[in-house]
Amino acid sequence: GAAMVARALWALLAALRAGWCLLPQSGYLHPDEFFQAPEVMAGDILNLQVYYPWEFLSSSPCRTVVFPLMTSGVSYWMIKSLQQLDICSSCINSYTLLVSPRLLFTIFSFLLDYSVYQLAPFWGADPWKALVLLAGSYVTLVFYTRTFTNTLEGLLFALLMVLVSSRKSSGSSAESTSSSLIGVITTAGFFNRPTFLAFALMPLLYWASLIVDSQKSIKTLINHILKFILCACFTASVFITADTFYFTSVSLDNLYSTNKSSLIDVIVQLHDKMVVTPFNFLSYNLNPHNLALHGTHPRVTHFTVNGVMLFGILHILAISAGFKMLKKYVHQLMLVRWCYHGLPGLLVQSEGSPTLLLFYFVPLAFLSLFSHQEPRFLIPLILPLVLFSASPNRAVKWKLLIVLFNLLGALLFGWLHQGGLIPCLFHLEKVIHSPASSSHPQHYTLLFAHTYMPPRSLLNVKKTDLHVEIIDMAGAGEETLCHTVEQRASNFTCSDCHIFIIIPGTVRATITKCEVSFKNETLIFPHLSMEDPPQIPVLSSGNWRSQLGLYILELNR
Repeated sequence: GAAMVARALWALLAALRAGWCLLPQSGYLHPDEFFQAPEVMAGDILNLQVYYPWEFLSSSPCRTVVFPLMTSGVSYWMIKSLQQLDICSSCINSYTLLVSPRLLFTIFSFLLDYSVYQLAPFWGADPWKALVLLAGSYVTLVFYTRTFTNTLEGLLFALLMVLVSSRKSSGSSAESTSSSLIGVITTAGFFNRPTFLAFALMPLLYWASLIVDSQKSIKTLINHILKFILCACFTASVFITADTFYFTSVSLDNLYSTNKSSLIDVIVQLHDKMVVTPFNFLSYNLNPHNLALHGTHPRVTHFTVNGVMLFGILHILAISAGFKMLKKYVHQLMLVRWCYHGLPGLLVQSEGSPTLLLFYFVPLAFLSLFSHQEPRFLIPLILPLVLFSASPNRAVKWKLLIVLFNLLGALLFGWLHQGGLIPCLFHLEKVIHSPASSSHPQHYTLLFAHTYMPPRSLLNVKKTDLHVEIIDMAGAGEETLCHTVEQRASNFTCSDCHIFIIIPGTVRATITKCEVSFKNETLIFPHLSMEDPPQIPVLSSGNWRSQLGLYILELNR
């Protein structure tokens, strides 16, 4: 009976995941969910006006283009093809531009569920209890349905755990294949995000320990390692070639026409232009001054704040269990097994909860070495955490707290957080592409202040169209904001021009101090800005809706 209830609950939560993606979710988690894939691909494939982040500029290539092409690129190519074939006359709009890449990621997210179901028996966890914990987590509902590189990192980590765990339970026929796949996934994860090595370390050590423990022949061991290295090198060459062609705008035709020489000369020229994005990423992020530009945090932020923010009581229970097990096994693990039986014995013979905790805390410790620590960096850790938490007699008495925590997290990050910006862009897209605007060309200036960076692609404006101007003033002060608005108002002489100012309700009063007037205002609810949070006394008054809203103000001529 309990198993049937768990299955029904998982099915309901899985339907919620897919349905909420299509609704769509209005919460805006972080600019990277747009500017590390969809925004770039919308410019390249759909020829829309976009903002290219510095990581995708040819002068500083720090992100591989392979995964954006395989995800957002494929989604946009499909809706473009449907429109070109007249299957759908208006397939490209703000809704499809937002939802199509997210839907692909939502489908991919069920790889997590598959991984949990496969891994649970191996690690001594209840499969359906683990699946309910996974599907009910707001991290799965919100983060794993967004276009983050961290989401892909989590999926690759899950596949790696399946491969290294299944090796022991499966026969020898799958062993050679798993060595090759482990090499491919490890390298692909490294090119997606170099931090993947922190997540891959324990699975790879575990895999190596199983090989050493089960193989008597040194020849077989070398065979596994060679297959891993060869597949890793092949995968790396694919990524490097793709990135080199993308970032240097090299084509084979150009190379042959300019060189008019042998294939060897072409290869030499390609080598000179070679782009290895993970190395550029590491060289940038290992510089403390560069990290400081993105914000610095105490080294314990992941342990004390981000882990709790993402996983709640499950993170706290894991820490508590970790300290208990460390106290119990410290002498046995660190002295006896290390000195006399080696590291492989440590990993294999401490199978189960202690090893799962290592899969959770080792990446956490490595990521804590960097001063820039954001919660989304930890989302891949949900897999070992739910497997650990689904062990018998664990986390049962905390059911109500787990439900309330994830409900609050889903509402906060999936609906409230910067929740007015996406609906605002939907609204402005309709205004810009209205029949009146199409029949009589008009110019639009959109000024965003105190919001996250707006993804330009959602306005669905072609690069050739010059009638839309976007000004992103980020968190500009009152004086700078008023100066810009007043300057625009003084130059407002065009009868077919429209100036819209988009600003949260919490800083609405700032605009009233500027010497301008507005003819229209639209309030989009809800919108919570943590950078400009509403004051509690104001929320308790009748003005709470304004404080939790985003204003679209049209400047009066």
